[in-house]
Amino acid sequence: MFRKFAYAFAPIALMACASTAVAATVQVTKSATCGCCDGWVEHMRKAGFDVKVSVVDDVTPAARKLGVPDRLRSCHTSQIGGYVIEGHVPAADVKRLLASKPDAVGIAVPGMVVGSPGMEQGDRKQPYQTLLFDKAGKTKVFASH
Repeated sequence: MFRKFAYAFAPIALMACASTAVAATVQVTKSATCGCCDGWVEHMRKAGFDVKVSVVDDVTPAARKLGVPDRLRSCHTSQIGGYVIEGHVPAADVKRLLASKPDAVGIAVPGMVVGSPGMEQGDRKQPYQTLLFDKAGKTKVFASH
């Protein structure tokens, strides 16, 4: 009886796994000279994300096209699951965003915060916030670090 049940639901389980894998692909746009971006990419891969990188001369047009307000900009822009991820956002925040599915454009860690993923400098850490932002550019704190 169990075997029939397992065989009947195996295709459904496989489809769920496949859609999860597709949803977990991060598309990163960065410049060729940005080393900290490479650090963030590695952080995301270690957290289990599949990461695809596009190298461009200037990230600004891509960020603007995706609706990232200039005041929230950082050195790289990413997309995953219909959301924009701007800057050195921790993988845990990205996972929470994907799980909670808020009505937003995405999340951002503006600037280049020491101690954020990809910006590690030994034991030095600055406090920072991950901000949720909408189409109008309004923000609210999504996480504090």
